[in-house]
Amino acid sequence: MSTPRFYCPIPLVPGREATLPEAVGRHAQSALRLRAGDSLVLFNGEGEECTAILDRSGRKARARILECRAADRESPLAVILAQGISSGERMDYTLQKAVELGVKAVQPIVTRRTVVRLDSERRERRRAHWLGVVISACEQCGRTRLPEMGEILAYPEWVGSTREMDTTKFMLDPAGGQRLRDLPAPQRPVLLLAGPEGGFEPAERDAALAAGFVPLRLGPRILRTETAAVAALAAMQALWGDG
Repeated sequence: MSTPRFYCPIPLVPGREATLPEAVGRHAQSALRLRAGDSLVLFNGEGEECTAILDRSGRKARARILECRAADRESPLAVILAQGISSGERMDYTLQKAVELGVKAVQPIVTRRTVVRLDSERRERRRAHWLGVVISACEQCGRTRLPEMGEILAYPEWVGSTREMDTTKFMLDPAGGQRLRDLPAPQRPVLLLAGPEGGFEPAERDAALAAGFVPLRLGPRILRTETAAVAALAAMQALWGDG
């Protein structure tokens, strides 16, 4: 069994003790049944990971930091995923796999065909949930830097803001004319746009084209929303990244 990893957004200094965040301590002790003397790995999102020993259990669990070392596992290909919000586990799956595939940032967007309707309170709760999914994926896959989770934006507001972005822009489109294998390796960060259930409406597609997005076709079959971005990221990593 591998040593459990935990994201702890606190200073981690070798030779010192650190009080673990309450949620981390609870998960380590209640879910994983770790006890004083057990080993763990901690990271705080700054590019290092630290070996540690659970030094004191209880409501305020503490860990003794043994050693910290640089652990850069980021992809050389910087991809920002703009994902049309999908419902429930579909969005969770997309986020989890996107993190595993090295995505640099995620921008959730509300499109006309987005099934999930969120008021301001529910937006905050949903975004906090997605951030938890991102953190868990980083803990599992070994990343030491968290991808940025953007605020939820309406599609018209967001797509207009992309006109000035210095990125290579792709829009996943079953009717698109371009294929990844026919394109040169991008020299700038990639902005990848993926739609929700039902895809984009024609006016949304036109707005993306006007903003400079290249319509990208992954194959002759129409992929589900939770599959499309993941497949594109995997292909990009294989062609241009660390795959």
